[in-house]
Amino acid sequence: MDFEFTPEQIQVRDMVREWAQREVAPYIREWDAKGEYHPEIYRRMGELGLLGLPIPERYGGGGFDYVALALACEELEAVDTFLRVAISVHVGLNSLTLLQWGTEEQKQRWLVPQARGEKLATFALTEPGAGSDAGHIQTRAVRDGDSYILNGEKMWISLANTADHFLVFATLDPALGHRGLCAFMVERGMPGLTTGSLHGKLGVRAGDTGWISLQNVRVPAENMIGEPGEGFKIAMSAIDQGRFTVAAGACGLIRACLEASVKYCHERQAFGQEIGRFQLVQQMIAKMVRGYETSRLLVFRAAELKNRGIRNTRETSLAKWHACDCAFEAANDAVQIHGAYGYSNEYPVERYFRNARGAVIYEGTREIHTLLQAEYALGYRVDKPLRCPQPPAQGYETVVVRG
Repeated sequence: MDFEFTPEQIQVRDMVREWAQREVAPYIREWDAKGEYHPEIYRRMGELGLLGLPIPERYGGGGFDYVALALACEELEAVDTFLRVAISVHVGLNSLTLLQWGTEEQKQRWLVPQARGEKLATFALTEPGAGSDAGHIQTRAVRDGDSYILNGEKMWISLANTADHFLVFATLDPALGHRGLCAFMVERGMPGLTTGSLHGKLGVRAGDTGWISLQNVRVPAENMIGEPGEGFKIAMSAIDQGRFTVAAGACGLIRACLEASVKYCHERQAFGQEIGRFQLVQQMIAKMVRGYETSRLLVFRAAELKNRGIRNTRETSLAKWHACDCAFEAANDAVQIHGAYGYSNEYPVERYFRNARGAVIYEGTREIHTLLQAEYALGYRVDKPLRCPQPPAQGYETVVVRG
């Protein structure tokens, strides 16, 4: 593995850092405090090419690799989590899924405008009674001629009240469990589709999280992604991509906690010296450094596999689990270092703490990842080849792995 960034990767990192620091950082404290949502930010992200960063140029994207995507996610979340969430759902969970599983016609119809930033997309799997247990989804899809009729409710959907395109998962028969799931592209404006925003969230208050209601929504059969009953495999491969972006973003949150804490350690005096001189404070700083460096290494390892089209479910799970736990610990320690001020939004670590908590839940809880890693180690879990394997990044060749 080459640990030197290419000029293109550095260009992406610096561009995203400069834009986020200029256009979001000065305002995010107020937006978060008021729960203000600014959808125009996504238009700017589209203009910058961020909404199509890893999508091949032939489909309207930037053609960058997964290291560049990771660096972009890190810089976005270093300013605020809501920025990285947009990449996770629009790029990771939706667009990269279309790239992997969609037909050429479907890619031209939905992926191209999404990669260009002309349309915003999201991913609708979670329901009021089904989160980690995706096989328990109750949203129904009933065939009716050349269409499917969808009925159900989706909850905790990022960009629910903003997106134009929805990758919706429904079951042909709840008795079939995960074998009955199907994936559909649903478009805003289809009769029977309504959305709304959720309020009162602990964190990510500047972002749009909401619900989706499907009441007799007629979706053309050609809107099905993949084959009937293939929805669970599609959802899990999509979540692999989403977890990667979450892990990369967590690195940015750790770094933000570290930078804020180091700054405060030099400013704050106690017992006649900077608080950074105290060993128990240094211990917390050192843990942040360790968490940042180890999380980044796991993320870049997964990125290298993704670049070459190699299955990386285990590696991405480990990166997500480790990075998100480290981010929450870093935010918790950052609040402690700031003392009473850490309990106030006068300093950003209070917001980092609230934002970090969610990532330990979404894209697979820490408990789910614990079980995954144990089952891989014990030999109980073995990844089987997919009908549509993840394509390599533009400019990379697929590597065939023979066991």
